[in-house]
Amino acid sequence: MIQKKILLIEDEVKLARFVELELRYEGYDVVVCHDGREGLALINEGDFDMLLLDLMLPGLTGIEICRRVRKTSNVPIIMLTAKDEVIDKVAGLDSGADDYLTKPFAIEELLARMRVAFKHCEDRTSKKVHLQVQDLQIDTEKRAVTVGNTGVELTKKEYELLLYLVQNKNIVLTREQILNEVWGYSYIGETNVVDVYVRYLRAKIDEAFQKKFIHTIRGVGYYVKEE
Repeated sequence: MIQKKILLIEDEVKLARFVELELRYEGYDVVVCHDGREGLALINEGDFDMLLLDLMLPGLTGIEICRRVRKTSNVPIIMLTAKDEVIDKVAGLDSGADDYLTKPFAIEELLARMRVAFKHCEDRTSKKVHLQVQDLQIDTEKRAVTVGNTGVELTKKEYELLLYLVQNKNIVLTREQILNEVWGYSYIGETNVVDVYVRYLRAKIDEAFQKKFIHTIRGVGYYVKEE
């Protein structure tokens, strides 16, 4: 079995060493650095299967690294950070991260999140390239969304939420299902993150084009309807 290559960018040297040893024990090939600019240079030079990024880094922040990587790559990215405010989580996810893990964390949880992120990446590459509902089209190879002939600019999480809804068109999806499939994990306690992102999508698609794509079943969840 080919080893998956992981880049860990973390400025806490002891934590980075601990995570490195645990990942190596699990069979991963791990490269570690402690500076944002150095990490970005490694990304540009290497071919990594996953990035583990600290949010606050010297040289270049994890969010800025994530934004730059997302311009050219869909490599799975998990943020590791001591900041647990919702606004920080949303900023990390909007920059293109697949998941967000708050320090201190159990290594078992990180390993589980990594497995989920790898699975989502494999699922994305194995599914249909072109999807359509009414005149909304998704090109999964290019990660491009159009309504009619007009392109729609979406953040990574907005795109993944729309893709999941369209892949399951005419099926009502609960908030829990959406959290597990799009974010890769369930938030602890109550959250309105799904509702927030549905509002983002509706503003960019339903309202912008004056069409009804995303429907709500009160108290249950959401679905995209094929007319």
